Amino acid sequence: MDFLKLKKNLKKDFSKFQIVKIAILGDNATQLFAQALKGYGYEISINFDIFEADYNQIDLQIFDRSSEFYKFKPEFAVLACSSQKLLKKFYKLNDVQKAVFASEQINKIESEVKTILDNHPCRVIYFNYTESDDNIYGNYSNKVKESWLYQIRKINLDLMNLSQDICNLFINDICSLQHQYGRRFVHDAKFYVNADMVFSVDSLPIIAKNVTDIVLAVNGKLKKCLILDLDNLLWGGVIGDDGVNGIELGDLGIGKVFVELQEWIKQLKDRGIILAVCSKNDEDNAKEPFEKHPDMVLKLDDIAVFVSNWENKSENIKHIQAVLNIGFDSMVFLDDNPFEREIVHSFIPDISIPDLPEDPSEYLDFIKSCNFFETASHSSNDSNRTKQYQQEAKRKGIQKNFANEDEFLASLGMQSDVKEFDEFTIPRIAQLTQRSNQFNLRTIRYSEDDIRRISESKDHHGLSFTLEDKFGDYGLISVVILENRGKELFVDTWIMSCRVLKRGVEKFVFNQVLKYAQTNGCQRIVGEYIPTAKNSIAKNLYEDLGFSCESGYWYVDVKGSDMKANLIKHNVNCI
Repeated sequence: MDFLKLKKNLKKDFSKFQIVKIAILGDNATQLFAQALKGYGYEISINFDIFEADYNQIDLQIFDRSSEFYKFKPEFAVLACSSQKLLKKFYKLNDVQKAVFASEQINKIESEVKTILDNHPCRVIYFNYTESDDNIYGNYSNKVKESWLYQIRKINLDLMNLSQDICNLFINDICSLQHQYGRRFVHDAKFYVNADMVFSVDSLPIIAKNVTDIVLAVNGKLKKCLILDLDNLLWGGVIGDDGVNGIELGDLGIGKVFVELQEWIKQLKDRGIILAVCSKNDEDNAKEPFEKHPDMVLKLDDIAVFVSNWENKSENIKHIQAVLNIGFDSMVFLDDNPFEREIVHSFIPDISIPDLPEDPSEYLDFIKSCNFFETASHSSNDSNRTKQYQQEAKRKGIQKNFANEDEFLASLGMQSDVKEFDEFTIPRIAQLTQRSNQFNLRTIRYSEDDIRRISESKDHHGLSFTLEDKFGDYGLISVVILENRGKELFVDTWIMSCRVLKRGVEKFVFNQVLKYAQTNGCQRIVGEYIPTAKNSIAKNLYEDLGFSCESGYWYVDVKGSDMKANLIKHNVNCI
C-alpha cells in the first residue's frame, strides 16, 4: 500500500466507522504521518479522530494541564520522537555527560509518560529510536559508553524496561522496521533537510500500520487462531504420494525451511495462539508425520482442532470456528495453494489469508512481516489455551451420550472459585477486558493499572470466577466489576468466556452479584448492555435473569430476587 492511496482515502466517508481519538506529538514534522494514519484507518474501518500538536511542542502540551492535548481527551497519545533530534543534543555534551545521556533521556521519557497518565487515562504509544552509527569510533563504538551507538541502543533497551513497568505505555518499534526495510527506505535524507520530516513518504504507510496494530490489539481486535494447511506448507511434498519418508523435512536443503517455519509456529502456540489443521488428506496420512517423522517440530498435542478430509476447506474452517467459538476475523489461514486461498476467502471474507510467496524459503520472513499476532498483553495462562480447547472437544464428544442438557452438566462435576482481584489475577483480568468481545456487556477496556486502581477503590468491588470439571481446568472464565452507588449496585463490567456458555455460569455469577448486593444493603442492581458488532450473544442476558428495562438500563430489585438454579459447586470467601 502506498501513501498516495492512503491520501485518497481521506476524501471517503468515514461516518459509519468506529471513532478512535488519537493525539500526535512530535519533535519533527508529522503532517504526512497524520494523513497516512487517517487514511490507513479507512482500510480497517476505523475513523481516526486526530489531534496533531504544533511542531516540536511535546513538553508544552504534556506539562500544561490546560493544553489542547488534554482538552482533546485522546484514547491514544502517540509520541513520535526521532534519533536525529537526539543526536543534535548529544553532540553538544562533554564525555561525562555523554556517558549518562541514555539515563537522562529515559528519565525524561518516564516523566512525560507518567504526567500524561496522571492527568488523563489513555494509552501512550512511544516511537523508539532508529539506530545509526556516526562512525566516530567505528566498530569500537560498542565498547565506548560515550559513543552515540552505545547510548542510542541503551535508550531503546531502557525504554523496553520502562514499558514493562508502565502498563499503559506501548512501543512502536521503528527500530525493527528500519532493520526490516533498511535505513534508506525509512529515512529520506533530502526530505529531512527540506521538510524536517524524519520518515520517508514510502515508509509512512508501514509506520501507520504499526501504530494501528497496537490500537487494534489494545481494543481487543486480535488474531487468536492460526489454521494450517499441511502439504508444501509444514513439509515439502505431498504426504499421500511421497509417504512419511519421502517428504522434505530436516536440517538439509529445503527441508530446513519447513522446520524453521514449524519452530516459529510452535512459539506462537506457546504464547497462546490456537493452532488448527485444515487439510485435504486422509486423516491417518495427515497425522502420520506428526506421529512418526523425527524432524517434525509440531506434534498432535500442539493442535487444538485437527480436520483432514476431502471436503471443501471453507466448510471445514467453519467447523473449526464452531468448535473454538471465536470470530472468523480472529483467524489466520495459511495455504500454499492460491486456488484454495481464493475459495476460502470467497466464502469467509473476514478471515485473514495472506498470499504466500511461491518460494517456500520466503514463507517465514513474509509471514513475520504481516505482523498478524500483535498483542497488548500476555499472561502465563495463555500457554494452556490449546489444552483447554482439546478438553472442550472431549466435552462436546461425550455430550452426545446424554439424553438432556441437565444430565450432561451434572456429569461434569463443575466447581468454581470466586475471588476478589489480587496481584496474581490482575494481569489475566486486564487481559480478559482487552480481548473479550462476544460475552462482554459494555466492552470497556482496562489495563493492569486500571484494574489495580479498581481493586483499591472503596466504591468498587471486583470478582473473578474460575471453572473446572472432570475434563480439566478452564482457568479464569468470568470477571465482574461492581460499582456501589448508594442504594444501587451498578454492573460496570460483566465478561464471560464463550467456552463456558450453556453451563449455567451466568446464573452462578448473578447469584454472587445478588449476594453481594444483599450483604451491602443495596436495593437495586443496575445493568447496561452496550451493543457492538460482536456482543449480540449477551443481548438478552439481563432479560433472561429477570431484569426490567428502563431508559436503556436494566434493573432488578434485590428484595424478592431469587437465586438462580445451577449445577456449579463453589468456594466463595469474598462476599
